[in-house]
This record gives sequence, structure tokens and C-alpha cells, in this order.
Amino acid sequence: MHTDMRTDVIVVAAGRGQRAGDGMPKQYRTVGGEPVLRRTLARFLGQPGIRFVQPVISPDHVELCASIVAGLPGVLPPVAGGATRQASVRAGLEALAGDPPDLVLIHDAARPFVSARLVADAIATAAEHGAAVPALPLVDTIKALSAPGFVATGPDRDRIRSVQTPQSFRYDLILAAHRAQADAGDLTDDAAVAEAAGHRVATFPGDPANVKLTTPEDFVTAERNAAALVDIRTSTGFDVHAFGPGDHVWLGGVRIPHEFGLSGHSDADVVLHALTDALLGTIGSADIGHHFPPSDPQWKGAASDRFLAHAAALVREAGGRIAHLDATVICEAPKIGPHREAMRERIAEIAGIPVARVSVKATTSERLGFTGRREGIAALAAATVRLPWVD
Repeated sequence: MHTDMRTDVIVVAAGRGQRAGDGMPKQYRTVGGEPVLRRTLARFLGQPGIRFVQPVISPDHVELCASIVAGLPGVLPPVAGGATRQASVRAGLEALAGDPPDLVLIHDAARPFVSARLVADAIATAAEHGAAVPALPLVDTIKALSAPGFVATGPDRDRIRSVQTPQSFRYDLILAAHRAQADAGDLTDDAAVAEAAGHRVATFPGDPANVKLTTPEDFVTAERNAAALVDIRTSTGFDVHAFGPGDHVWLGGVRIPHEFGLSGHSDADVVLHALTDALLGTIGSADIGHHFPPSDPQWKGAASDRFLAHAAALVREAGGRIAHLDATVICEAPKIGPHREAMRERIAEIAGIPVARVSVKATTSERLGFTGRREGIAALAAATVRLPWVD
């Protein structure tokens, strides 16, 4: 994978979604109790290679959007879109110009079921070709109509594809293309913008599950699918690290002053490590050491929030939702109570879930064992997720 290339995501959420029926715009409606826009943004967080996600919204929805994206790590402050999709995408691209990525993915907010495979393929194909779109072969036969409304000869179905998002590009290529085509009318997608600027656009396999919520019927189907998360799984995790030189420890993503540090290849955050293993267990995945080997120098001193975010992304990729995360810290010192709420908030932020779905507890070992002798800290964790039932 091209995870060495900085990749940002623009999520276009400035539309009104009038075809979805009466009520608030479709990107702010809920599916399975969660706003569509939040679901979409969360799909990209923690994916390998993704740096930031930039929402583009209507200026009328600033407060509504703020409440929906609160607590999602890696989501940049929303920028205002324009009168057309083309203008909104350009606003997102310009917002990234101060610290430009190497690649950019452009995605519709109303496609909340994008998979990790699509994201990985989008990055890889854009890295190779500069411009790429996910494409699906047509199932139905396509016919053109003659003037009176009768069937005329149809196009060759073998050469026709339906195109989805995320569409992916070299950032400098698509920014220049949008600037050059700013007055070319409302081109229907970003591939058309790139083509109009003279670039060839490659394709990679789309995903039939990556549907765009457009009509009221789409929301009915999406709700039915969300209600099918009947496979409830619980898994546990455990981690321990010894004290070493230092003046602070990392616990639950929070820096806590202490007379010692914790020894480990990464930042030795036992709470996030235990939670990561618990989440990985719910989907039958290998443990944290498999995903982030201590022998790999890129994880030397790494912040453990990356590990938990990755595990949460894998749960979402499996079609699941995190119902609850629970951690128990075992140590004589430092005192956990004063930092408990900050830890809950940070864990919720990393995992992309409400803080009400996170609990943090602490206990001592009554001065018994290595924790009682103040030689290190241990953590126990449990994760509960809801997944689609698969026999």
C-alpha cells in the first residue's frame, strides 16, 4: 500500500438532498440512530494512509454539523461549499492548500457504507495513475429512446460502467484541473473535471454495497440493514508495561505526570493497547502485535491512538458498530480518578463513539504482585460490538 503518501479526504456534504423527501438534508438524517454524515466521516478515520478528512458543508448548517462531527479525530473544521458540487469540491481542495497532501479522495457524504477495500484501492490506483474512480458493471440492459419514446439501439453494455465515489487523484493534478475548469459549467463529477483538463482517468472495482442514499426508499433499506446488526460480540484484552525512566505515563490517550515512565516499543499506553486487542478480538482478527509488530521501527515511540483507531476502523469495515468499551487500570500509582473523565473522552474520540459508551475504572492489587510493588501498570479491557449475522 502507498501509506507513505499523505492522503486527505474531502467529504462533500453541502447539498440539500431534496429527492430524499421532506425533512432535514439527507446527510444529517440518521441511519440506525447515527447521522449519515458522521457514519461517512468515521469510515475513513483510522484507515491506513489517511491523514485528515475535510467536510464541505452548506453555510446554513454550521451548528448542525458541529454537533454531528464532535469527537471525531482527524476531521478538519468544515468549510463552506458553493452553489454547485463542482464549486464545493474546489472549496475543499483550496482549504487543503496550506498543507497539501500528496493524494486526495473526494467522496459523497450520502455514501456511508464505503469499505476499507475501496479506500485502499482508491489510494493505490491514484498513486499509480494520478486519477481514478471506482466503477461497477451494469446489471440492466441500457436502451436509448427514439423521438416518439420508442426504444432505439442501446449502447454496448460491456463498455458501460456506473461510477461511484471515493474518486481519487494526485492533489496537484485535481486542484489545477478544478481551477482551470471553474467556468466550464457544473461537471457532474471530479473525473469529468480531470478529463476536461486533459487527464486520463483509471478505474478500479467499485462495491455494490457502497450505495448513495438518495430517495426515501434508500433510507428504508439502510435502516433495515442497520437493524440487522444482531450478532453481538464481546471480547477482552490485557496489557502490562514495566516502569522505566521518565516523568510521565500515557494512559487512555492522556499524558499523566508521574515519577516514572512506562517502557515499551510505542508509547506503552496499556489502556489503549488492551482496548485495541479487545476490539480486534470481536472480529476474530489477530492481536495488536500482528498489526503493529514491535520489530517494525516505524512504531518506535508511536502514539497508541493510531492502534485503537485502526481497530475501530476494522470493526466498521466488517459492517459493525462499537456498542461499548470498558477498561480497568491496575496500579498503585499514579491516581487514575483525577484523569478518568479525560481518558473516557479521549478513548471515545479515538474510537469515534459517544463518551457514554466508554467506561474507565481503576483498582490496586492491594500491594500484591508486580503492580503492588510499583514495578509497572496493567490494564484489562472489554469491547462489545454489534455485527451483521453471517453463518
